[in-house]
Amino acid sequence: MSAEKNRREALIYHAKPTPGKIKIVPTKPYASQRDLGLAYSPGVAEPCLEIAKDVNNVYKYTAKGNIVAVISNGTAVLGLGNIGPEASKPVMEGKCLLFKIFADIDGIDIELDTNDVDKFVETVKMIAPTFGGINLEDIKAPEAFEIERRLKEELDIPVMHDDQHGTAIISAAALLNALEVTGKKIEKVRIVVSGAGAAAVSCTRLYKAFGANPENIIMLDSKGVIRKDRENLSKEKKEFASDRKIDTLQEAMENADVFVGLSIANIVEPEMLLTMAKDPIVFAMANPDPEIAYELACRTREDVIMATGRSDHPNQVNNVLGFPFIFRGALDVRATKINEAMKMAAVKALADLTKEPVPEQVNIAYGKTRLTFGKDYIIPKPFDPRLIAEIPPAVAKAAMESGVAREPIEDWDRYREELLQRSGSDSKIVRLLHDRARRYPKRIVFAEADHLDVLKAAQIAFDEGIAIPILLGEKEVIEELKIELEFDADLEIINPKVDEALDKRKQYAKTYFENRKRSGVGMYEALRKMRERTHYGSMMVVEGDADGMVTGYSRAYPSVVKPIFEIIGRAANVKKVSTVHIMDTDRGPMFLADTSINISPNAEELAEITQMTANVATTFGFNPVIAMLSYANFGSSTDPNAKKVKDAVTILHQTNPDLIVDGEIQTDFALNKELLESKFPFSRLAGKKVNTLIFPNLESANITYKLLKELNGTDSIGPIMVGLRKSVHILQLGASVDEMVNMTAVAVIDAQEREKRKKEKTGQKE
Repeated sequence: MSAEKNRREALIYHAKPTPGKIKIVPTKPYASQRDLGLAYSPGVAEPCLEIAKDVNNVYKYTAKGNIVAVISNGTAVLGLGNIGPEASKPVMEGKCLLFKIFADIDGIDIELDTNDVDKFVETVKMIAPTFGGINLEDIKAPEAFEIERRLKEELDIPVMHDDQHGTAIISAAALLNALEVTGKKIEKVRIVVSGAGAAAVSCTRLYKAFGANPENIIMLDSKGVIRKDRENLSKEKKEFASDRKIDTLQEAMENADVFVGLSIANIVEPEMLLTMAKDPIVFAMANPDPEIAYELACRTREDVIMATGRSDHPNQVNNVLGFPFIFRGALDVRATKINEAMKMAAVKALADLTKEPVPEQVNIAYGKTRLTFGKDYIIPKPFDPRLIAEIPPAVAKAAMESGVAREPIEDWDRYREELLQRSGSDSKIVRLLHDRARRYPKRIVFAEADHLDVLKAAQIAFDEGIAIPILLGEKEVIEELKIELEFDADLEIINPKVDEALDKRKQYAKTYFENRKRSGVGMYEALRKMRERTHYGSMMVVEGDADGMVTGYSRAYPSVVKPIFEIIGRAANVKKVSTVHIMDTDRGPMFLADTSINISPNAEELAEITQMTANVATTFGFNPVIAMLSYANFGSSTDPNAKKVKDAVTILHQTNPDLIVDGEIQTDFALNKELLESKFPFSRLAGKKVNTLIFPNLESANITYKLLKELNGTDSIGPIMVGLRKSVHILQLGASVDEMVNMTAVAVIDAQEREKRKKEKTGQKE
């Protein structure tokens, strides 16, 4: 992707359809005059009076306890430097977005137009009653140290400068685990820190808190080694000044056990790495380019344990592993501050979590057979769903034990359950799909590539590394659209109707004829059909010239389904092909079936559809908890439509007793745990969170998923075809670009899974 195009897309993302990335939504009813009277005058007076009696009631009657202010003056924004408060606002909004999607915290960004420490501190103090916590962001050193110190002293709510402490907490967890892997002791290792800014100082202080010997630490700034005989050192630099008579990074690296980079790209030469001690630990965290490239470091030293700030390598030191969950724990006990005990508790929780068995969902997201504790896995992955249930409780306990918690937690099991409920409100499933597809991109046919939106989806899939597109359509039209989109990738473009494709048409027609000659298809008819894109693309997949296909953007579903069924056909032992939609809801991903094909399946067919849908959920790393829906509950109706659902459940209980499935059941009972447990405690679904819904017929499934999508703005992924021999998926007529990109990722993952199963059957290694 060109730099100009990337720039334009970034600007469009932040500008359209609504400027910015966050908004405020009501949490109470407001439909009636009574609601408005309670929300504002006269009803609002009552909570005001209660808060006036006891200021702590503000947490009971307002949103203060779940709001964090993200505050900056724009003096040290990412790699952009001092760009001012207004220019920092997109970054601060982004931080608010991360707070929300990872920990369900409402972030409010505030940009202050001052470089004066006193004015900054005074302003924050004056607005502090609004917030449950303060996250300081992108403030240059040394002012950042003074601002944070004073605010922590003068406010009674949690304050943290994430640029300092976030990196420190994550890297400390990684360091403890890396030392464990190498068998080294933190008290004895020699540590080199490149960089002397806020993050570097905080990291080094935290390493010391865990036992690092100050005499074994060398810190460098842009002038070289920070030595005690240097003049005009800041207070923070004096803290880490060395007695050693060395000046350069090269000298400092000799026999060092640990290198921590928080500086600039490519300052560590391979020769420096070779002089380090055995089993060197290298945290090259400059972004986007580290102090030494990951591949170069690994080629230079096979025994290196390497971490960077990048997501495309193992051991990503990413602040999102820390700040959302640290504030979550602090807010939930109404802590007066975030102290060293709480930060150290977060470090230990992260380090310990890395040693626990990794959920299959995480293995799938990162394309691993099994992530295990070791040199390539010393810190958890950002998409690990366990983070919200492990880090906040550890932080909250430390706050209680260190005496800064004002609202202690008593029922920890219930607290963890509440935390898990909070984690269902973002688009993790989409990120999971894209990340997994990126691991092993496949050749995907776009059968309608001469439509602008389809080509745009192919472009995004290619630019994001999700797939290798093969474009079907009129070549001249596609080339013109590529120019319009600035899509300059050299991809295969095929027009099945032109003479250039004649040889392939003949090859595909021969195969098609052999497969369909007893179904009324002659050779002439076979040749004619190969001029049609869906037929041609399907044959590409069958013949191994492509790994998958997405089609259906511009044509009615039935007209696309028929040739796919004829050419691709059902997989072995499958009686009915069906479809699944994944709905990205506030309660987490929901798998719905059958949404597009089978009009009125019988009990046996429903059971098969259910089993295939369960397999889809498992493929994406979710343990299926399945409700078989009906208008009746557990035998309350003897009507055949209810009975077939009941019979399907009986079949599943007999053939797959380990599958968590039950019904027939009404939708509200299936989705409301309390309601279900109170009325039907005997159900296999009692006490569980349903994530898969099987509908009794096509009508109910199709209507439901479209209602969810349009009325609630719920993102959908589908229809995912299940039961075919190959990875071919049919788009909804007029699908959006995002929907097509997501379906492309599904097609890639489907192809990956088929290849994996084939290798397992033949005994090949991954």
